[in-house]
Amino acid sequence: MIKVRRDVDELRIEMMPLLDVIFLILTFFLYAMVLMIRVDMVPVPMEAYASGKAPDPTPAIGVVLRTDGTIYVGQNSVELTNIDAALSSVLAETPDTTIYLVLEEGESDIDRGPILTELWDRVRRAGIEIRLVGRPVEEQAAP
Repeated sequence: MIKVRRDVDELRIEMMPLLDVIFLILTFFLYAMVLMIRVDMVPVPMEAYASGKAPDPTPAIGVVLRTDGTIYVGQNSVELTNIDAALSSVLAETPDTTIYLVLEEGESDIDRGPILTELWDRVRRAGIEIRLVGRPVEEQAAP
């Protein structure tokens, strides 16, 4: 007589694949926790020393090119032809002043490119070091 039913093997739970999955999940969560905390934001306790003192802030002034083409040195409006004299007078008062060039953000009816170029040339010809101010460029993901 032909046997119709097969013998049923005994059911077993395999532990090795189960452990592999558990370690994979553990690794994923540990990696996710590390990425949640920004390293540059971790607080670092600073020690206090009796001989220490607060640093003196460096004086700074901004040269602002507005969207309408006007130029400001600090709070004062200045003509483009007088920019080097205005900055020289600021540096005469406080020689260690840092000068920042700032472009006002927004749409403009005029082309500020030639004004910016002329402003930069006049300041550099006067031998004044100037720094640019801007915001970080947003990086686009590669397709």
